[in-house]
Amino acid sequence: MTHAIVEQFVQVSGLIYFFGIFIGVLIYVFWPSNREAFEKAAHLPLDENGD
Repeated sequence: MTHAIVEQFVQVSGLIYFFGIFIGVLIYVFWPSNREAFEKAAHLPLDENGD
């Protein structure tokens, strides 16, 4: 294995890894059961008593 082959493998595997994390975050954010938590968090700066 030359350095160029290892470098190419690391680049491709890193891209796949971070793309997988990105897709996982998108699924988490847009999952219907998480909507209530995100709605509550969105209104926290506007809430007077902080609850």
